[in-house]
Amino acid sequence: MSIDYLDHPKDEKKLRRFQRKVTIVSAGGTFLDGFDLTIIAVAMPLIIQQWGINALEQSILVASAIIGSFIGAAWLGKLTDTFGRKKMITIDLFAFVVFAILTAVAPNVIWLIVFRFLLGIGIGADYPISATLVAEFSSTKNRGRQGTFLAMMWFVGAVTAYISGVLLLPLGETAWRWMFLLGALFALIIFIFRIGLPESPRWLASHGRQEEAQQIIYDLTGNRVEIKPEPQRKVKISYLFSPKLRRRTIFVTGFWFCYATAYYGISMYTPTILSAFTEGSQQATYIASSIVSIIGLVGAFIGMNLVENWGRRPLLITSFAGLTTALVILTINSHPTLTFLVILFSIAVLFSNMGGGILNFVYPTELFPTNIRAGASGFATSISRIGSILGVLVFPNLVAAWGNSAALGFFAFIGFSGLMITIILAPETKGQRLEDINDESFVEGK
Repeated sequence: MSIDYLDHPKDEKKLRRFQRKVTIVSAGGTFLDGFDLTIIAVAMPLIIQQWGINALEQSILVASAIIGSFIGAAWLGKLTDTFGRKKMITIDLFAFVVFAILTAVAPNVIWLIVFRFLLGIGIGADYPISATLVAEFSSTKNRGRQGTFLAMMWFVGAVTAYISGVLLLPLGETAWRWMFLLGALFALIIFIFRIGLPESPRWLASHGRQEEAQQIIYDLTGNRVEIKPEPQRKVKISYLFSPKLRRRTIFVTGFWFCYATAYYGISMYTPTILSAFTEGSQQATYIASSIVSIIGLVGAFIGMNLVENWGRRPLLITSFAGLTTALVILTINSHPTLTFLVILFSIAVLFSNMGGGILNFVYPTELFPTNIRAGASGFATSISRIGSILGVLVFPNLVAAWGNSAALGFFAFIGFSGLMITIILAPETKGQRLEDINDESFVEGK
């Protein structure tokens, strides 16, 4: 199937307005992902103070939403290929609203863990749903920029979580509940704006609904197109490891796993690490952590503006090289100062987010065909969540056993592994139509 109406519309202004709407409301989901996954790091010191939870309960609480997102990405990503992008992108946000409210009123740590886990299912689902919808409505020349904008909004959400912590801290021991409730308010607003989005014409055409696809194309572009019916092929997730897709699957899951392991291992414990250097000031810890998070956002913004000019492959190679270098320097300094930690953590997340943190929303949607695109993206997301869980659970235990330097050395090795995977396997997809990328003639590794 060839759908090139997005590259040559009659009504270009109307299409551009619609593409902006799709990108923004989809990015609202990734904003919530960043906010909800980061707010637990901000709220944790207050929860510990109020409930006196032990180290095991802390690690389970931090990991609960990430474990939920592993299930949500693997399960709901596949359902998106079956039931459509439109249905799932709306249902997904409804789950955000309900479970964010429940986390805010949780009576004890057990229920908080349960509600965070259920919230995580929605978080994991939103990655493949939003990224796939944006990719399928994007023009070839803007697809990378629009996909990376989605990813950048994750870091806007993370920064918002830290700012919320600073602003709500004066509310005292209940401040963490208001932080979670704020996430529910954000989700409700985005849910309202997502209602009314049309279905992806590519998905409709791939399910034999050519007339509906043609009507949506006409409504958006003014172009009358004829889409020829194609045999419907239902594919299993095992197709990702077929000879045609195996290399792509290993690359996407490999680089995303390495990025997630390093990023989550560092970012989820940044406040904990820095608190030892702020003389017990919770506000100073939040401010220092906010600086690191803001620099990470700057990195994502830089990457978003380079992705279409520089290309995906060189951007990702530079990202892992910079991340690994910063982590090696952190590893060899066994007696750091607060300023040194803030600067090096900032450099590490700047480089990591410049490539790995934004191209995880681009490569998975580009390298797989329509009938398995969301499922492939969901599968890659679920593998990355294994890395996230590993980073979150391994880091505190490594610190307890061998100290910060050994823990950071472990993540430096993970960063180097991501660099090698990228150099060996990463293709360049800049300027290629989705149908061309998934054509047999597309050459890998260039």
